[in-house]
Amino acid sequence: MRFVDEATITVQAGSGGNGSASFRREKYIPFGGPDGGDGGRGGDVYLEAQESYNTLVDFRYVRRFAAENGETGRGKQCSGKSGDDCIIPVPVGTIVKEEDTECLFGELLQIGDRLLVAKGGDRGLGNIHFKTSTNRAPRKTTKGKPGEGRALKLELQVLADVGLLGLPNAGKSTLIRAVSAARPKVADYPFTTLYPNLGVVRTGMAKSFVMADIPGLIEGASEGLGLGHQFLRHLSRTALLLHLVDMLPVDESDPIANVRVIEAEVAKYSEELLSKPRWLVLNKMDCLLPEEQEAVLARIHNELGWTSPIYMISALSGHGTERLCHNIQTHLEEIKNPSQEDE
Repeated sequence: MRFVDEATITVQAGSGGNGSASFRREKYIPFGGPDGGDGGRGGDVYLEAQESYNTLVDFRYVRRFAAENGETGRGKQCSGKSGDDCIIPVPVGTIVKEEDTECLFGELLQIGDRLLVAKGGDRGLGNIHFKTSTNRAPRKTTKGKPGEGRALKLELQVLADVGLLGLPNAGKSTLIRAVSAARPKVADYPFTTLYPNLGVVRTGMAKSFVMADIPGLIEGASEGLGLGHQFLRHLSRTALLLHLVDMLPVDESDPIANVRVIEAEVAKYSEELLSKPRWLVLNKMDCLLPEEQEAVLARIHNELGWTSPIYMISALSGHGTERLCHNIQTHLEEIKNPSQEDE
């Protein structure tokens, strides 16, 4: 199955136009001479990050892109028209790799970023360039150079401040719906999230952060089971991970064991990702009595030795989400603007 955050395209820059072999012939002018113009330069191919695009789904249907060729030169020293460049719009956060070698070609991380992926061919020279004192009527010209062509692999790496981790049906999509304007699919069966969702969480005037929800992980994801492991790279640039845990799983599994399952799969994918700041968010607190909630907290501290912040929320009712979001905003501001030590 091919997901919308990956695409393979072929790009072809334009070839340069050939030079012209022309001679000046005008009435009453006894001596003409070479006047062939140069060919036009081939167009380049660029990738450009644009705000109106947020997936790579369009590249499922159109995969070949080509710039215009340069025109052939003409007489009277007229140069051929250069080929127009080909601008391919892509979402912000697109990573470009060579398809064959998987080598990184470039990244587009901000709106307006432009990446040259195929350079147009140089123009051919007309015969006017080859006139000498001993060769007054040269017929020599040069041909335009071919443009570059290559196959590229595009990957969309979501740029978010906060990433959500958890098993399927832990409540990640419900949480992002509760705190932002994003509307991912929510249902009472696993794997309702098939691709990453982004939501902007506003906590005040000119204060906001971006939250990313990826498909849920399951045990064995590192061996190719489930969907979420394919999207863990989207969390590599997040500043904070929220690990959502269902306090009362429908399958009657142990919340402590579920935490360990996610930790193990993330560790197999990347130790660097596992070492990121990670807060534990216990969801569906409204399904337990207060004493039962305290019992779950005590087990987490005793059996997991958890030292990072722990929050209890109900994503469905919104209870506890406002405090969680404000604390996330404070944490992100502290990271971006660390306070100076007192003199």
